[in-house]
Amino acid sequence: MTPQNLMLLPLSTPKLSIECPILDHCLGGGIPCNSITELVGESGSGKTQLCLQLTVRAQLPPSHGGLRGSSIYIFTEFSFPFRRLQQLGNLYHASYPNLIRLEPLEDIYVHGVHDAEELIHVLGDIEAFIAIDHTRLPVKLIVIDSIAALFRSQYQTTLADLKRRSEMFFNISGTLKGLANKFGLAVVVTNQVVDFIGPHDGVNGVRLGNLESLDTSGRRVSPALGLARVHCINSRVFLARHDQSIEVDIRTAPSTSICSKTHRTFHLIFAPHLAYASAEFVIKKEGLVGVSR
Repeated sequence: MTPQNLMLLPLSTPKLSIECPILDHCLGGGIPCNSITELVGESGSGKTQLCLQLTVRAQLPPSHGGLRGSSIYIFTEFSFPFRRLQQLGNLYHASYPNLIRLEPLEDIYVHGVHDAEELIHVLGDIEAFIAIDHTRLPVKLIVIDSIAALFRSQYQTTLADLKRRSEMFFNISGTLKGLANKFGLAVVVTNQVVDFIGPHDGVNGVRLGNLESLDTSGRRVSPALGLARVHCINSRVFLARHDQSIEVDIRTAPSTSICSKTHRTFHLIFAPHLAYASAEFVIKKEGLVGVSR
């Protein structure tokens, strides 16, 4: 078996569709199982919206782009948007009354964690929970929203704390990869962004993850938690937002009014066997929807 022959093999990994042909095309069909997909973006870019959308869609059968499975949603930034999840559940049940149960939230297991050490313990409990298989639908999706929040304030900048943070970080990533491979799960984690300070051609002349393409709200940014995280995930998606001021004529007023419009873009930064891809999208009541250019 040569690398060239490997590239010619069909990709049989199950994928979770976003239910948008434009965004699914960027992902090569959807969010893959047996791997970790990271969603990077600033606040309000659509990360949580997409995660909630995926947890409901996971319940659909593969013939409709789902995984016929339940989801575990771990949130680290309080409070959890239960009302929005309920809205999405009702919408998808109305669209697929014979495929999604009347109470879709009963197949979504939500748990809050406050720090990285607690997450490690929860992931151990999750492995036992999945192995027992007491859920109506097998667990097929794990969401952690967001991973960066666990490390943002818990650790200081001392060498001892940085080492401890790194060990904890790789422990979590290794555990997630183990769960994904052992049970055939799709794992989705969200990450925040920090201002990028450095040359436009990358870090020390090395281009990693299309860093120069990460632009949001007029700022150059990079994923939080450092470059080491590149080696802990399989795919990375960057969600960008740009607010634009638009003049709108109001006939009843003597002058024009300035309104703000938000443009959002979806970037597949890297993924196995896939090239960089991007698309514009909007957030509607049914979730993220790509926009044809």
